[in-house]
Amino acid sequence: WSAEALEAWVKEVFLRIGCSESHAATAAAVLLAADLKGIDSHGVARLPGYVRLWRKGRINTDPQWRWTQRLPAVAVLDADGALGLVAGQVAIEKAIAMAAEYGTAQVLVRNSNHFGVAAEHALMATGRGMVGWAMTNASPLVAPLGSSKRLLGTNPLCYAFPPGGNGVPWVLDMATSAAANGKLELAAAAGRAIPQGWASDHLGQGTNNPKVLQEGGSLLPLGSTKEGGVHKGYGLGALVDLWSGLLSGASFGPWVPP
Repeated sequence: WSAEALEAWVKEVFLRIGCSESHAATAAAVLLAADLKGIDSHGVARLPGYVRLWRKGRINTDPQWRWTQRLPAVAVLDADGALGLVAGQVAIEKAIAMAAEYGTAQVLVRNSNHFGVAAEHALMATGRGMVGWAMTNASPLVAPLGSSKRLLGTNPLCYAFPPGGNGVPWVLDMATSAAANGKLELAAAAGRAIPQGWASDHLGQGTNNPKVLQEGGSLLPLGSTKEGGVHKGYGLGALVDLWSGLLSGASFGPWVPP
């Protein structure tokens, strides 16, 4: 497959589930961009998950955006169940427009779902000469060190700074867990063990099993061990959850749906 052909095929899938032409094109472009950057865990491999959510009635392919303007440069988007791939782009566009007037801005999103790779949203701002940032909470897969129960999601955060003289933006895009769930999925599909420190089993013991989440285990926060600074990864994950969930009015912590 060429990238163009694959993008057209992915767009067709989104069209078939009822997305508009523009929403299908946006969603396909975000997924393809991840694959072209080598982030296979957040690219087209995620497509079946969106289709499953749609079949369960948890994705609205014809959303009506509902905006609440809290302050001149702070807005909340109720995405009406829209694809996160699209809602993330809409939110950043709104933030860019407000920042152009006020110097800085933030948009909080609720009533949406998985938004793909965070960088594809944050990078939109760099093309306008702005610093972009994006983060999201997620369904609970991460257990605090010493616990066998899941509390937080992989909760990624991203900061993107405009290009310098070399024309390349500076981007930090990271999960606040030791590894993203997609990394385990890719390892399981390839029949590979995962590194120690990525996950723990249902008893809270370290494991190399890539299918540990299906067996009741958990991911570990960034840092993995007390000596490695796991409290810092847990703190960052909690920060993302507080910002994305509590402040937006979305679900948070162990109550975020799969």
